[in-house]
Amino acid sequence: MDYNTIIIGAGAAGMMCAIEAAKRGRHVLLMEKSNKLGRKILMSGGGRCNFTNLNIQPGKYISQNPHFVKSALARYTQWDFIDLVNKYQIAFHEKTLGQLFCDHKARDIVEMLSKEMMRYNVRIQLNVGDIQIIQRSKGFSLTSHHQSVTTENLVIATGGLSIPSMGSSPFAYQVAKQFGIPVIETRPGLVPFTLHEKDKTQLSPLAGMSMDVIATTDENTISFRENMLFTHRGLSGPAILQISSYWQSKKNIYLNLLPDINIFEYLKNQQQQSPKVLLKTVLASRLPSRFVELHMSEHLLRSRLADINYATFETLADKLHHWTLKPNATEGYRTAEVTLGGIDTDELSSKTMEAKKVTGLFFIGEAVDVTGWLGGYNFQWAWSSGWAAGQVC
Repeated sequence: MDYNTIIIGAGAAGMMCAIEAAKRGRHVLLMEKSNKLGRKILMSGGGRCNFTNLNIQPGKYISQNPHFVKSALARYTQWDFIDLVNKYQIAFHEKTLGQLFCDHKARDIVEMLSKEMMRYNVRIQLNVGDIQIIQRSKGFSLTSHHQSVTTENLVIATGGLSIPSMGSSPFAYQVAKQFGIPVIETRPGLVPFTLHEKDKTQLSPLAGMSMDVIATTDENTISFRENMLFTHRGLSGPAILQISSYWQSKKNIYLNLLPDINIFEYLKNQQQQSPKVLLKTVLASRLPSRFVELHMSEHLLRSRLADINYATFETLADKLHHWTLKPNATEGYRTAEVTLGGIDTDELSSKTMEAKKVTGLFFIGEAVDVTGWLGGYNFQWAWSSGWAAGQVC
């Protein structure tokens, strides 16, 4: 055999796996089709890489098998990766909700991983395309446009379909199909919504405006409180990206636009204290003026609180606390941060990421049917799953 382990895909999961396998004295080759390592790392977090989260928990991952993530996440934790970051004296900070970002640039993380690979003698090949895989009696043969190599173990770390401009491809799913491994249907995750033409026209004057909201799915099974951003195409921002991973086509989403107060009780109190004040003035103290003017009748907005009955307050409160929208679709893989679905976890060992039916074949990272929340969860899955495979491959 030319190698003990070949890893295809030099993203977060692939590089971590290469480091861990090489630490064990394995002869490791890391193959990458693009011309640089860690392209998705470099563009993540606005160029500062949200590399993990302080609050990693299995319940913050979506999978057909919600228990699958537990082993890898427990054995290589966020604290383990933070220790590695500290070892290289990379400055970082907590932004919101436990999200950790580099103080300087995402390249610090790629350089850290590169130095670790160099330390343990990982061989790296870039610009490797058109890889053909053949299973042998023991191990695999790989043929690309300029070489043929053999390996005992093969790790697929080529990610999903999100952000095709970063070089994403269905390669992992094609390998799975070749070896008879099922793939859970894929779709874009952590992605902005587009709106139906009527809603888009009505809301277009709000483009660029953000609001603190609680976003909930039609099934009311989960909600997220973060910012929502109005765009020229529809809705974006952290709250929308989060809820998009749980949204089902043709279903509604619900938005609480005033998560900190009960607006019905607030309006009643204001009516008693300042009956001559206009409703427009009161609402504008709690909501962006542009939004208020767009969603209320001019007659109502110019009414004094004293002239408005409780039933109207209740109707208004229901609208503001339970604003209902039916997205037309998502923006798709073009802007999606992750891919939902992927390699069926029932076909993999949760401890090693090895395919149960194909000895020596491993799938890690985004290629697997595991999708984390926004905020460093998907990077932690990459580190953890790559580490787990690296202990045995």
